[in-house]
Amino acid sequence: MLELQYELESKAAKWYATIDIANAFFSIPLAAECRPQFAFTWRGVQYTWNRLPQEWKHSPTICHRLIQAALEKGEAPEHLQYIDDIIVWESTAAEVFEKGERIIQILLEAGFAIKKSKVKGPAREIQFLGVKWQDGRRQIPTEVINKITAMSPPTSKKETQAFLSAIGFWRMHIPEYSQIVSPLYLVTRKKNDFHWGLEQQQAFTQIKQEIAHAVALGPVRTGPEVKNVLYSAAGNHGLSWSLWQKVPGETRGQPLGFWSRSYRRSEANYTPTEKEILAAFEGVQATSEVIGTKTQLLLAPRLPVLGWMFKGKVPSTHHATDATWSKWIALITQRARIRNLNRPGILEIITNWPEGENFGLTDDEEQVQVARAEEAPPYNQLPAEETCYALFTDGSCRIVGMNRKWKAAVWSPTRQVAQATEGESGSSQLAELKAVQLALDIAEREKWPKLYLYTDSWMVANALWGWLGRWRKANWQRRGKPIWAANIWKDIASRVEKLTVKVRHVDAHVPKSRANEEHRNNEQSKYKYGKAWQIDYITLPQTRQGKRYVLTMVEATTGWLETFPVPHATARNTILGLEKQVLWRHGTPERIESDNGTHFKNSLINTWARKHGIE
Repeated sequence: MLELQYELESKAAKWYATIDIANAFFSIPLAAECRPQFAFTWRGVQYTWNRLPQEWKHSPTICHRLIQAALEKGEAPEHLQYIDDIIVWESTAAEVFEKGERIIQILLEAGFAIKKSKVKGPAREIQFLGVKWQDGRRQIPTEVINKITAMSPPTSKKETQAFLSAIGFWRMHIPEYSQIVSPLYLVTRKKNDFHWGLEQQQAFTQIKQEIAHAVALGPVRTGPEVKNVLYSAAGNHGLSWSLWQKVPGETRGQPLGFWSRSYRRSEANYTPTEKEILAAFEGVQATSEVIGTKTQLLLAPRLPVLGWMFKGKVPSTHHATDATWSKWIALITQRARIRNLNRPGILEIITNWPEGENFGLTDDEEQVQVARAEEAPPYNQLPAEETCYALFTDGSCRIVGMNRKWKAAVWSPTRQVAQATEGESGSSQLAELKAVQLALDIAEREKWPKLYLYTDSWMVANALWGWLGRWRKANWQRRGKPIWAANIWKDIASRVEKLTVKVRHVDAHVPKSRANEEHRNNEQSKYKYGKAWQIDYITLPQTRQGKRYVLTMVEATTGWLETFPVPHATARNTILGLEKQVLWRHGTPERIESDNGTHFKNSLINTWARKHGIE
């Protein structure tokens, strides 16, 4: 349902109409051979259904697909459908009326019944799936707000659960929803007795106030001038993130959604940095469903996180597992690289959260995030005659006795020669800057017409892509304080004005196995989310509940993992796992990769794949 809401937000229509099919389930006859399985006894007499029963768990799916097939066969105009509810939209009432008439005609010809009372619109405001829609904005209906705000404090666990169910659907409208209602969830736990105290009453009052003043979400806008900003933060009790959009001329951005959740299991023991990375990771995943993965995202955590991701190694003080760190690094670094307009997919900014104040970047920040210098191509794509102008830089630091010693190095791949310089009382970040200075020394000394600079420092790459201009304009200060290593940056800025420098960020410290994996991931990035998967079976250390193997399914563009435990690694179980975990949740993919085992490559799976159009 959320996917439909996100898509409807992106339409930003002026007029809407909705169509609700009357008795949709009972319009679908059951085949004679299927009727025995729906037999039941009432007052000593045996009956069976001859129409699709409403309470059967597969009825909604069957009904949705049959209506969808009828609309596709009749070549229905653009619309959105959820089971037997349909909505159309356009910029004028006449266009909406025409589209609605066409869809009603197709449904009637397919044997479905339409009541006039079930057709709403054309109208500028309309309710669809319980949500109020206007100009592409998603809002809480007034009657829902009145109902929630009129509720009395619960007197039992059951009443508390009913209240939480009533407000939970609207959680994306409420900043830090999870933290606000956490005292209410405490009284619903089986191990706790029901006790309505001061903490619960305060949470109850606050969440009703938040519902009453909830903001509209959307519309989702696209285009080069649209800025998508993800604010993420880790608090004492959980994670929060929110997605905002701003276009030129707006003094305040438009929120697209607020998310929050409490810490799970060992997450509460993570270091502060790990918690911030987790919040950013969750935020990137959630916002990708709203704005996709191809748009640029300005990431605004309360602590910088991108630097850790591009180091490619786990800090020694970490609490999260290596597998968790690998998951964070894989998603965020790959998402950062998905761009075709000479801009990375994710840029990091540090600013204040927008709640309670005007949202927006400063003029200088807006300028730097949009204007970016030309990026150097990958080294293996350089023309052969220009590889001699390419240099790779790196910096490191180590502690010797009581002193810190740094080392900066530059390597020429064509000459197979490295040049280095050393110093004391510095950090690895300082060494990265010294390495850039060393590279500029070589280019100037040999009078190169240009320099292709390949650095593993995300800070250096961003500075050369645009930050230097902002710093110079601000007199090498930020918020009234001199920027770090201002003198070195000034020197670099003055020298790059006289020499054409193109820079590219690279991962220098990765093992060959990970580099090969990253190359495969880049090859798979041509697919949209959910269209390419890698699957394999792993064997459990011991049989649990009769299950000995686990089918693992990894989404190729994000690294999202789905699992399906099975007793045996067979072709039939492979198909069952893919249908339940992939096709039903993520849609039909275009490609699935696996090894050549018989549980992946045989006539049964080949026939199934051809039927679904899967490569």
